[in-house]
Amino acid sequence: MSVSATESRETGREKREWNWRPERPIELNPLFTWPVRPAGVIRWWASSWLAMTERVIILALSIATWFYLQPALERCVTFELGWIAQMYARNMALMIVTAGGLHLYFYTFRKQGKERKFDARDLSRNHKAFLFGNQVLDNMFWTLASGVTIWTAFEVLTMWGYANGYVPYLTWAENPVWFVVLFLLIPIWASFHFYWIHRLLHWPPLYRLAHGLHHRNINIGPWSGMSMHPVEHALYLSSPLVHWVVLSHPIHFFLHMQVKALEAVTSHSGYETLLIKDEGRLRLGDFFHQLHHRYFECNYGSLEMPWDRWFGSFHDGTPEASRQHRDKRRRMHDAG
Repeated sequence: MSVSATESRETGREKREWNWRPERPIELNPLFTWPVRPAGVIRWWASSWLAMTERVIILALSIATWFYLQPALERCVTFELGWIAQMYARNMALMIVTAGGLHLYFYTFRKQGKERKFDARDLSRNHKAFLFGNQVLDNMFWTLASGVTIWTAFEVLTMWGYANGYVPYLTWAENPVWFVVLFLLIPIWASFHFYWIHRLLHWPPLYRLAHGLHHRNINIGPWSGMSMHPVEHALYLSSPLVHWVVLSHPIHFFLHMQVKALEAVTSHSGYETLLIKDEGRLRLGDFFHQLHHRYFECNYGSLEMPWDRWFGSFHDGTPEASRQHRDKRRRMHDAG
């Protein structure tokens, strides 16, 4: 078969598989390329921290959480129902507003139609793989019943640790440079942790026990991001527990935890961008991770660190990468 015929066949297949595909190949954080491109690194960091991005919004939210939504640290010295319930209610509200708001906008009111939606299919109904036979209700149950509970439990333990001096506490006055640098390091650590936890979750026994529940969602929506088995929630949300040993302020911890919980929602929105009056207002969905939900054995990490490239599991979104991935799975199936 000629090259042009092969490319035409692949293009046709891609059009059937994807409603929207961003520019490809997918680019990873240039900080880890060689030779180092300083201008590219600066643009990468600026695009994350000096523009209106989900990360900047969550940073503002973490600051607001500490100053206005968090019970006073003095109350956290002993475990009491009052302040614990306040934290639980706050996190429940944050999850419902974020996931519920995006679901209403994209899937209930269909304000954007299928513009910038990766997968053209609707979310599943009457499917026996999901609780209640409904993908959205299934996802809501696991997100709220398990996800918010474990998220809050980790926060409660950490605030109790800060209040009692068991968790190292950093103030701005003590080290303003480290205070700022830590914000930049959190996404790198989170990416490192996510890659290895995610690879562990694809170990067949853990996949059958826990991670398979999340992977019911091949076509994903906002409620899919935190739809996990409790075992997976405990592993996935353990990334911010590094603050138990690293000198930091509660704002850093809240940023880290809210990034894990709320960016899971936005990255699974199913849409690349929130459009208002046909203009991109906020980048949301992550095609890199969307490919993982489609093909499973690729893109275990995130764009912050090139673990997938280093360990041969990187899918850059191109037709050639899709062909290579299908060939690899076919060989594995034949060998098995």
